[in-house]
Amino acid sequence: MTNQLGRTSAPSLGHAHDHGLATANRGRLLVALAITLSVLGIEVVAAVVTGSLALLVDAAHMLTDAVGLVVATLAATLIARPATTRRTWGWQRAEVIAAAAQASILLVVGAYAVYEGVQRLIHPPQMGSGLLAIVGAIGLAANVASLLVLSGGRGDNLNMRAAFLEVANDALGSVAVLVAGAVIALTGWMRADAVAGLFVAALIVPRAVILLRESAAILLESTPAGLDLDEVRSHILAQPHVRGVHDLHASTVASGLPVLTCHVVLDDECFGDGHCLEILTALHACVASHHGVEIEHATLQLESASLAAAHAEHLHT
Repeated sequence: MTNQLGRTSAPSLGHAHDHGLATANRGRLLVALAITLSVLGIEVVAAVVTGSLALLVDAAHMLTDAVGLVVATLAATLIARPATTRRTWGWQRAEVIAAAAQASILLVVGAYAVYEGVQRLIHPPQMGSGLLAIVGAIGLAANVASLLVLSGGRGDNLNMRAAFLEVANDALGSVAVLVAGAVIALTGWMRADAVAGLFVAALIVPRAVILLRESAAILLESTPAGLDLDEVRSHILAQPHVRGVHDLHASTVASGLPVLTCHVVLDDECFGDGHCLEILTALHACVASHHGVEIEHATLQLESASLAAAHAEHLHT
């Protein structure tokens, strides 16, 4: 520790466990992708044969899920790559970009479903109900199988959560198709198909907006949800010998990986009597887990009051 400033960072944890999770998640995603592609083919053929909007929208939804699962699998592969001197965080943000891409595609599909659904409510086409119900049942069974496969990794990161939610909404979409087929068969009310299509759209759009908002917050390096920087600042200032805090920043590299940096101004005598290490330990403990968000990566730069004052004077001249 010098007599002017010291800089330290919380120890970096090994990423072997993270890589193991990424490998396991990649396997889950590949199984779900195979199931999704199989159902997609069936739904496309059935949509062409029956002219069903519900099947067409659900098929489009399945297509975006298939694309999303491909992107998610690629992201899981990239996440497993180790950090380098060129990419010090590795490819951690690949999962955030993947989630944003999935959400963007879903918004387009949702908008189309709303438009087409309204048109078909006004002018409902004639269609058969038997194939509609059969495909809805097949889709529901396949989606349940995919959900069981993905459930083990849904809490690992934003990428896996996006994939799980997409398949969960697909399952609800299959239920809507199944119900629409039953209603048409029992009552002959053709608008049930359009209602089912609009129901699927109602599932897609809000989720897409939420995913876009969450991924955008990370990409824009917003303060992690649940972390109050004013409270963090107050806690740091309450520590003995702390004179000030500046350049306090917090952001999220990827899901579950918040980081924090700041400059802490201490009394000049702390750099001569050995108090710095004790104060630094207390500051790291304060930042790490006292504010509702566990921060494993914190970089705190310690400055003497005289150095901070000289620096401030230089900035104002």
